[in-house]
Amino acid sequence: MGLISGTPAKIKTWREKYNIAESNCYDYGNFEAIKDNKEIDAVYIITPNALHKEQAIRVAKTGKHVIVEKPMALNAKEASEMIDACKKAGVQLLVGYRMHFEPKTLEIIRMRKDGEFGKIKFFQGLTGFRIGDPKQWRLNKQLAGGGSMMDIGIYAINGMRYMTGEEPIWVTAQETKTDPVKFAEGVDETIQFQAGFPSGAVASCLSSYGMSNLDRFFLNGEKGFAEMQPSTGYGPIKGRTHKGELTQPHQAHQTTQMEEFAAILLEGKTPIVPADGEEGLKDMKIIDAIYQAVKTGKKVRLA
Repeated sequence: MGLISGTPAKIKTWREKYNIAESNCYDYGNFEAIKDNKEIDAVYIITPNALHKEQAIRVAKTGKHVIVEKPMALNAKEASEMIDACKKAGVQLLVGYRMHFEPKTLEIIRMRKDGEFGKIKFFQGLTGFRIGDPKQWRLNKQLAGGGSMMDIGIYAINGMRYMTGEEPIWVTAQETKTDPVKFAEGVDETIQFQAGFPSGAVASCLSSYGMSNLDRFFLNGEKGFAEMQPSTGYGPIKGRTHKGELTQPHQAHQTTQMEEFAAILLEGKTPIVPADGEEGLKDMKIIDAIYQAVKTGKKVRLA
């Protein structure tokens, strides 16, 4: 295990807490030295969104695998550049989609694949919370790339894709802002967005930094339904379908995610739901389209 931080005090605290060797600790200026450290296989980037691309490319050039938090970049162009850099370096690129490994979520995906819901007709994803400190980086356009959509909103975007099993072909979106001081230009407070899929299924979703008690997914098919609330929080996730309550056991999401990531990177395991750079790029294209729809007020087609 190793650490990379620009704050020496953090390095000291974490080193002592997790018993990490000093030789495995780096700062943002010298972390290319991990190239020669055989104890490090991958680097997990959890910095603000605007730093993901540069840091991912730097890590890739060291020959280490890259794991990056979601959203993987500020836009689809950056995401594509990250994918290209990792391919060129011969390393894998994963994105921190912890819900792709959550047991109750995977059970609903299994039921949908097995046809237990019948033809999927509708998905609703509600994601949001009341954000606090107005000076935090998530409310800084330069660091975050936006507002709620670049944080909690991606859960609804990604969720509508793995819950329906389809890729959207169009989106529409509307923005609502009640506090233009806290949520400055380019930092969205609340966005409602709708999407359509090739089968005719539709989605209606909400992403917000202005209200809590959301965190709900609902999937409706011709033969049944699935409802999750909480649907993406740190757990335990709770859900039910037309067949009854979901009872799969809870495990800390990050623990499951990192175990699965290790198996993907080191053993070549193929996950049920992809968590690679291409998966992240699909979400970034949708986010780009949602922001375009908000700006233009028009339906935006997705390729």
